[in-house]
Amino acid sequence: MDTITAFTTLVFVMDPLGNIPIFLSALRGIPAKRQQQIIMRELFIALAVLLVFLFAGKQILSFLGLSQESISIAGAIVLFIIAMRMIFPQEGGVMGDKDEGEPLIVPLAIPCVAGPSTVAILMLLANSAEQRTIDWVIALIGAWAVSSVILLGSTKISKLLGARGLSAVERLMGMILIMMSVQMMLDGVKTFLS
Repeated sequence: MDTITAFTTLVFVMDPLGNIPIFLSALRGIPAKRQQQIIMRELFIALAVLLVFLFAGKQILSFLGLSQESISIAGAIVLFIIAMRMIFPQEGGVMGDKDEGEPLIVPLAIPCVAGPSTVAILMLLANSAEQRTIDWVIALIGAWAVSSVILLGSTKISKLLGARGLSAVERLMGMILIMMSVQMMLDGVKTFLS
């Protein structure tokens, strides 16, 4: 996988447009200025978590006794489930009901931005081509920056696209994620069998 493909994959998996309704719902009732501060805090927490998994992914896999194939297949399954929820939404949104009060780490930083499928992809990248860590960092920071811009502008984007537009974009991204999850599953099974 090259840097551009890794970047694109991470943007799709982070799903910033699909996360807009979740962010707006979680931040409902909080003043606009404070919302921006919370979003920035959550984005930086998510970036820190993702960088830890990118740099320590191999050690984490080794400690847990997991193979690269198991991460690929597990990541594909989680990604598939999330994508199905994006295509066929349920009450409470993709991540379920929200807790009361100001969100901290859950659900905005983890699992919305730094979700299991994003972590799985980063661990796969780190294990598949260890010598290309700089490329993966560039792809991650680029994808995180795109997600940050979109999520910081979530109120304006929501007004621009409207509820139906956001729903259509989320379903389209869900379809793309399903295709990506199937490919991840096939790659994991093929590697395991060979």
